Amino acid sequence: MSVLLSQVLLAGPVLTGLLSADGDLAEVASMNGRQLIGIPMALVGAVLLSFGAQYQSRGLNKVERIVGQSAGSGLSLRHILSMLRRPSWVIGTLLLGLAVVFQIGSLSFAPLIVVQPIGVVALVVTAVLNSRMSGVRLGRRAQLSVALAVGGIVAFVTIAAFSAADRPVTDAKLITILIAFGVVFLLALVLFVLFRHRGVALIYIVGSGVLYGFVATFAKSVIGRLQQGEFEWLTWACVLALVLGALLGMVFVQNAYSSGPPDLVVAGLTVIDPIVAVLIGIVVLGEAASASGLAIAAFVVSGAVAVVGVLGLAKHHPQVGKSHLPAVTGRVPVPEERAGEDG
Repeated sequence: MSVLLSQVLLAGPVLTGLLSADGDLAEVASMNGRQLIGIPMALVGAVLLSFGAQYQSRGLNKVERIVGQSAGSGLSLRHILSMLRRPSWVIGTLLLGLAVVFQIGSLSFAPLIVVQPIGVVALVVTAVLNSRMSGVRLGRRAQLSVALAVGGIVAFVTIAAFSAADRPVTDAKLITILIAFGVVFLLALVLFVLFRHRGVALIYIVGSGVLYGFVATFAKSVIGRLQQGEFEWLTWACVLALVLGALLGMVFVQNAYSSGPPDLVVAGLTVIDPIVAVLIGIVVLGEAASASGLAIAAFVVSGAVAVVGVLGLAKHHPQVGKSHLPAVTGRVPVPEERAGEDG
C-alpha cells in the first residue's frame, strides 16, 4: 500500500497551494466546531462500513456454497433464509446498521459534501482486511487504482471543507431531488431485471453507489427539515424514497458480493456514492454556492480521478469474476453445519 500512502500524503501540499492561490484558505473559519464534530463521526462510520462489508461478503459466499448456487444469478428465498442464519452475515449487517447511524449523525453536524466523501477511508481498511482474510494480495495496478480512488476523494473532500456551507432545504429543492430519484430508481429496476442473471459486478456496484448517494441526500434533507421545524407530506415523501433507495441498494450490494470482492464493492459505495451525493449537494442544495471557479474545476478533476480508480480496481482486482462455488461440477453442497465454524 506504499503507492496509496504516497498519493494521500502528496494531496495535502498540492491542495494547500491550490486553495491559497485562490484565497480560499481564509474560509477555514467557516468550518466551525459543530461541523468538525461531523468529521470523526463519519470516520467511525467508514471503519464500521469496511468491517460490515467484509463480514457480509464472507457470509454470503458461505451461503452460496451451502445452497450450491451463485447469488449473482439472483438472490433466491433459500439464499435469504440461509443468510439470516449465518452469524458472519448477521454481524456484518449489524455493523453496517451502526455505520449508517454514525453517517446520519455526521450529516446532522456538517454539510453533505464535507462528510460523505470521508467514507473512502473504508476502501483502504477493506482492501487491507480482504487481503489478510482471503490471502489474495493486490497487484501494483490494483494498488494504484485504490490510490487514485482515495487520492481523488481526499482532494474532493478537502476542497469541499473550504468551500461548503449548509443551505436551507426548500420545497422546490426537495421536489427536484424526488423527481431525479424517481428516474434513477426506475432505471435501476430495469437494469436489475436485465442483468440479475448475469452477475456483472460493476453494474451492481455503480447502481448501489448511485442509489446510496440519493439515500444520503434524503437523510440530509430530512435532517435539515427537522432542524427547520418543517415536517409535512414532502418530508414524508423523502423518508419513503430513502427507505426504497436503501432497500434496492441493499439488493444490489448483496448481488455485487457474489460477483466481486468486498473491497471493490466498498470502492463503489465510497466513491460513486459521495460523488452523486456531492453533485446533488452542489447542483440542487447549493452547498457550494460560495466556491470559486477554480474550486469547481478541482471538484470535477478530483471526482474524475476517483472514478478512474474504481474502474481500474474493477478491471485489475485479482478476485473479480471468481466463483465461490466448488470447482467440480455436480459436487454436493457443503452441509450448513460444516460450512465453516466461524459463521
